Amino acid sequence: MSSVLVRAPDDPVTLSAQAVKQLLERGDGDAALLYLALLRRHGDAPPRSLAGELRWDRGRIEAAEAALRDLGLIAPQSPPAEPADEPPVYRQSEVAGKLEESEDFRRLTAEVERKLGKRLTTADLSALLGLYDYLGLPSDVIYLLVCHCAERTAIRFGQGRRPTLRQIEREGYAWARRGVDTQAAAAEYLRSYSRRREALPAYMRALRLGDRLPVESEERFLLQWLEWGFPPEAVALAYDKTVLKCHEFKWSYCNGILRRWNEAGTRTLEEIEAGDVRKKPASQPERSVSGVPEKGNAWMRKYIQQRGKEE
Repeated sequence: MSSVLVRAPDDPVTLSAQAVKQLLERGDGDAALLYLALLRRHGDAPPRSLAGELRWDRGRIEAAEAALRDLGLIAPQSPPAEPADEPPVYRQSEVAGKLEESEDFRRLTAEVERKLGKRLTTADLSALLGLYDYLGLPSDVIYLLVCHCAERTAIRFGQGRRPTLRQIEREGYAWARRGVDTQAAAAEYLRSYSRRREALPAYMRALRLGDRLPVESEERFLLQWLEWGFPPEAVALAYDKTVLKCHEFKWSYCNGILRRWNEAGTRTLEEIEAGDVRKKPASQPERSVSGVPEKGNAWMRKYIQQRGKEE
């Protein structure tokens, strides 16, 4: 009987007999497909970065990855702290295929282009498809995300400036980590963000930075301190301690002070000062000989003792 396999001229992908046995016994087709995709890349690509190639959403590829780890076919490791470190990269053909098959994604793409006032490149569409297909964010949530990023960029840099898709992608991953994946959750997050942002000027003044708007990296620190629950007065105290120690203001050092206070559960000035008092060791009473403190000079104590014997 002639072979039914068609041999492609590409480099062969080899599976060990043990791996085949494990995959067959597992009966998980997605795990087998992911394993084949990893072998084709010689194991150089993180599993989750292959979501675009496999056209899988985030939940599907994470389940297949977990199955392969259970089987011991890929190295055990903890999930990455930042999913955006390895977003999937979609080829032009994959983006085109999604645009052709999904009317919802086509509408989203058109709305995003209108909002940003530009034609999206293949790289832009790949980032947008990652939010839609890999993270699984609904199109209405993604559009709210784009509007939020556009408004934030206009406030910071002036009307006419637009965010890049890379900036929108980073913010989208931040939303996903926070569980902002429905229209209701997005609306609540945006209301909360607006309230917190209105409080930022008071924190900038507490840091002696005047009335200017914070840049993006500064805003991240300030919003984190707000989330921890520190009032401007506590931030001002952390500023003083930072300058006293470093002779200049350093965001990272100030953040370290506030992080330690947050971990200790002290956030108001009263709680922080009470915590500092508890940390100080109780002063020990000084013993004295004939009214001379124990900490006095040894020769003085010896002299007084000698005079006492002579008398």
